[in-house]
Amino acid sequence: MSTVALMWEARAADGRGAELLEWARAQVLAREPVRREVLRAPQDRVLVITWWEAAEGLAADLPELPEPAADLITRAVHRWRFESVEVEVEATGADTGGS
Repeated sequence: MSTVALMWEARAADGRGAELLEWARAQVLAREPVRREVLRAPQDRVLVITWWEAAEGLAADLPELPEPAADLITRAVHRWRFESVEVEVEATGADTGGS
C-alpha cells in the first residue's frame, strides 16, 4: 500500500478567484480521501491536494476534481500525481553530532 497525492491547480478568470475557491471547496468526490487541503496563491490560483491510500500506487483509479466551467478559469486545469517515498535512514552506530 502506498500513499498517492493528487494535485489539482486552476487559475480563475479575472476577478473570480473567490468564486473558483468556493467552487473547489464545494466539489464532492466519489469517496473521501485520507486528507484534502485547499490552498490559494497570487493571480487567483487555487490548488487542491488530496491524499489516498492505494495498493496500485500511481496507477490507482482515484476520484479527481473535474474541470470547472470554462468561463470560471483562464486555462485548462493542471493535474499531477505523486507517490510518497520511504526515506531510508542509515544506522552508523556512532554519534556524529557537531561540537
